Amino acid sequence: MKIEQNSVVSVTYNLKAGIAGSPVEEIESVDESNPLVFIFGSGMMIPGFETNLNGLSNGDTFSFSIQPEEAYGSADATAVIKLPIEIFKVDNVIDFEVLKTGNILPMSDNEGNMLRGKVLGFDDKEVTMDFNHPLAGMDLHFTGSVVGVRPATIEELAHGHVHGQGGVEH
Repeated sequence: MKIEQNSVVSVTYNLKAGIAGSPVEEIESVDESNPLVFIFGSGMMIPGFETNLNGLSNGDTFSFSIQPEEAYGSADATAVIKLPIEIFKVDNVIDFEVLKTGNILPMSDNEGNMLRGKVLGFDDKEVTMDFNHPLAGMDLHFTGSVVGVRPATIEELAHGHVHGQGGVEH
């Protein structure tokens, strides 16, 4: 069976990412012991990933690159903000092991939406945080293989996710 709309797809892959012209870094590796399993065409995956898998079959290998526009978009300068350092105090003390440049911190906005921000730096008054997706602005490079393709069940389509242990057909 070929990958098409409403197929349950199982893949293994290696993901490398980098900004155009700079070295790429390995980000993630998924093997057959725990493959990525999803319903093709349901909007769960980045558009460029699905575009490149469309029409492949079980056992096929792939190698492709995705530009930011088909992945997580360009980095948005307005998503880098300065926050008062006081909001990072717990019991009137700042834990500088938590508030460390490069750390990703769970936060929420004024409406209670959960966000993840990267600490870019701080001084005694403000903390500079980046709320862009960590892969925003990066070219993504995938290599891998299709390890299963099957039709999604009516229940899976109704619920919008795969049931069971991936239900991979080999």
